[in-house]
Amino acid sequence: MIEQFVHNELSLKRYRRFKKNRIAMISIWVLLTITFFSMTAEIWANNKPLYLKYHGQSYFPVFKTYYPTVFGRQDQLLMDYRTLQLEPDDKAIWPVVQWDAFESNPSVASYPSAPTRSNWMGTDDRGRDVFARLLYGFRYSIAYAFGVWFFSYLIGSTIGAVQGYWGGKIDIVGSRFVELIEMTPQLLLLITLIAIFEPSMALLVIFTVIFDWTGIYHYMRAQFLQLRQREYVEAARAVGASHSRIIFKHIFPNALTPLVTFSPFAIAANISGLALLDYLGLGLRAPTPSWGELMGEAQKYFTIAEWLVWWPSLALLITMIALINIGLAVRDAYDSK
Repeated sequence: MIEQFVHNELSLKRYRRFKKNRIAMISIWVLLTITFFSMTAEIWANNKPLYLKYHGQSYFPVFKTYYPTVFGRQDQLLMDYRTLQLEPDDKAIWPVVQWDAFESNPSVASYPSAPTRSNWMGTDDRGRDVFARLLYGFRYSIAYAFGVWFFSYLIGSTIGAVQGYWGGKIDIVGSRFVELIEMTPQLLLLITLIAIFEPSMALLVIFTVIFDWTGIYHYMRAQFLQLRQREYVEAARAVGASHSRIIFKHIFPNALTPLVTFSPFAIAANISGLALLDYLGLGLRAPTPSWGELMGEAQKYFTIAEWLVWWPSLALLITMIALINIGLAVRDAYDSK
């Protein structure tokens, strides 16, 4: 009971110390705002009305797919709501941006086109709206980053905890196995695997996790090697506590510092890593919206389409700065000094 009280009191002090950092709190709100708009991107950027009143009937095209025959159109396989003739009593409420991430603007003379009232941040080399692709693309970046972070930290923490707690032959054999993984040319092998297999979000996460878990493994192993010799662990053993209780109740809560402090930096590295893979053409399959893909296009059209450089770079920069500020604040909050 006393140990739990002290641990909760320490956690409360760390939270208060973190909350005092204004830059970190602003960064959290920035990330939450970007995440919210990206996860609900269909509401803000789409080629379908949010609400449509047609011939006295109400429709919600963004949330439900309607066949063209519902509106008396026999000449289309997919309904193009822009061509729908509305009567005076009809009504359509459109998103703020009337383009999705996959549609080209047919009214533009040449691609890529500069920013206009129709395309706020211009279009890419296929006439697709840059703002819409940035908005939709963030959800893939954050999903990849969190997926790699979660599974890497889960595997690395588990293996590090097992080796650190039991030590002996288990630690020796496990350490040699980790050294073999770290000796492999990880980036070259990762690029080779992606080139062989057809890339998808799941495969990219799996391939990255194969090599990424060793980073947190070393810290968790060191934590368990150190904490297993503490007095409260020896006392738990003396009263007959099981290994699982000692690990999860006594050691693991006190070994969370590396997991918490390194997580924001790991997520930031994963976002930039996916952007790099997409830039090289080894990431998500086209036409999936991607920040790295836009930067790759910018290299081809830098002299005539500089907006393809600045907008994706600015989005990536804001995200990186926010995550790094959060990571620095967490590190300071956990600093015992």
